[in-house]
Amino acid sequence: MTEILRGKPVADKLKGEIIERVGKLKERGHNPKLAVVRIGDNPNDVSYERGILKNCTNLGIETEVFEKPVEVTTEEMLELFDKLNNDASISGILLFRPVPKHVDEEALRYAINPDKDVDCMHPINLARVFESDFSKLVPATPMAAMKVMEYYGIELEGKNVAVINRSLVFGRPIAMMLLSKNATPMICHSRTKDLPQVTKDADVVVVAIGRARSLGKDYFNEDSIIIDVGVSADKDGKIGGDADFESLEEYVKMITPVPGGVGSVTTTILLDQVVKACELQNS
Repeated sequence: MTEILRGKPVADKLKGEIIERVGKLKERGHNPKLAVVRIGDNPNDVSYERGILKNCTNLGIETEVFEKPVEVTTEEMLELFDKLNNDASISGILLFRPVPKHVDEEALRYAINPDKDVDCMHPINLARVFESDFSKLVPATPMAAMKVMEYYGIELEGKNVAVINRSLVFGRPIAMMLLSKNATPMICHSRTKDLPQVTKDADVVVVAIGRARSLGKDYFNEDSIIIDVGVSADKDGKIGGDADFESLEEYVKMITPVPGGVGSVTTTILLDQVVKACELQNS
C-alpha cells in the first residue's frame, strides 16, 4: 500500500521546535521579527501574506508589512531595503516575487542584507548552498522537501535521485542538499533523453515543473518514492501536483500529495529562517 507523505505532521514538529527557540531568544531579550515587503495588491500575494502573518502570530514572531504601490521605482525599493537592512529590530526580510517588470529585481537581490535574506535571494547565500554550507540561510522550498524526506525516514545515502527541475530557486539547491546526504542526484530537464526511463530507474524522484498531472505510471515503478513540489491547475481548474496522484496512489511506494505535501512545510521553513536569522545575529 502506498504511504502518503503528508506535510502537516512535518510542519507541526517544526513549529514546536520554533516556539521553543523563540522562547529562548525572548528570554535573552531578542524578538524575532519579519519584514514583509509587497508591491501592489495581487490577490495571491495578499492571501499568502495573510497566512504568513497568522503563522507568525502563532509562533511568537513579530511582523511588519511594507506595502508599496505597483508604480514604485527601483530607487525607492533600494531605499526601503537600505532602511530595513539597518533596522536592528528586524531579523528577516521577505520580498514577494516576481516584482513588476520595471523594477530591477537583480538590483534588489544584491541590495538585501544576506544575514536577513530569509528567502535566500542574495547570490552570497546561494553560493553558500553550492559550497554545501547550510549553516546560514537556505532556500525554503528545497529545504522543505528535504525535511519531508527526513521526517518519513527516507534513507538517501547511496540512493539515486532524479530531480526534475534545474532552476537556481529549487533544482540546483536541492541537488546540493542531496549530495550532502551522500545521495547521487541527477538534474533532469526538458532536454533529458528518455526521461521516463531515468525516473523509473531512480530510487527517489523530486519533481517541480508546474505541469499538472503530467507524470503518470509510465514514469515510475512500484518502489518509486515521489516528492512532488509542483503546484498548478489542470484544465478543469483543479489544483494538483506534477505527478498524477490518483493513478499513482495505489501504485508507488511513497508519494507527497498536492495540496497538503511539501507546500504546507515551505512556509514553516521560511519562518524557521526568521528565527535562525535572529539567532545568528545575536550569537
